[in-house]
Amino acid sequence: MIEELRQRLRALERPPGLEDGAAAVPLGMAEVDRVLGGGLACGALHEVSAIGEAHLPAATGFVVGLTSAASEPGMTGIVWLAEDMGLAESGALYGPGLEGCGIHPEKLLTVAVAHRRDLLWAMEEALRCRSVRVVVGEMRAGALDGVAVRRLSLAAAESGALAVLLRAAPPEDASTATTRWLVGAAPPAGGGEERPSHFTAHLTRNRHGPLGSWILTWSDGHGFQCAAHAQPLAAAAADRPHRAVA
Repeated sequence: MIEELRQRLRALERPPGLEDGAAAVPLGMAEVDRVLGGGLACGALHEVSAIGEAHLPAATGFVVGLTSAASEPGMTGIVWLAEDMGLAESGALYGPGLEGCGIHPEKLLTVAVAHRRDLLWAMEEALRCRSVRVVVGEMRAGALDGVAVRRLSLAAAESGALAVLLRAAPPEDASTATTRWLVGAAPPAGGGEERPSHFTAHLTRNRHGPLGSWILTWSDGHGFQCAAHAQPLAAAAADRPHRAVA
């Protein structure tokens, strides 16, 4: 009965015209998409955190990959917001690099804000714009206002957009996010001059299924792939064995 009510609420929150088949963004990796129930849920908030400050570039690259997967031809709206302090410490996005990942800079709007409360407010406003497909908020370490995060989840559900919070350190606060990821850099395997980037991706929260850990590779033109030597860990939750993924 409770699960049926939840499904009805999700249907009511879905914006008009958003088909069932478009409710998730396939990442192109069968192992990961299976755990996510078909892909990364649209109309929802997701959190991606670096496993440490030194791994923030890897976490940023992971979010860029997710953004590229969610982008559609003809969609103009990708909004990337960052705190001033984060830009001063880590730098801004690099246009030619984004093009290599499949994101055209002319479709990207970047916003710099002075305070975290401004970042969360601007994210909510961007999510309420129907021409925006993806909204990313890049923030430094620290706790989040639970009410503001809940408002982001509701705004994403109303518009059908993909909302991502990029955090510089693993969070300790509660969240209404649909998924939470911990991402870090992994050493590339093999030799040669041209070696794809490797990531460790740990799915630590998943409202729609089990958790998992993978080693991923990224290459321009091919997107994400599970490394050949990766060992996915997608154990069933103890209280939800019927939702386990084989």
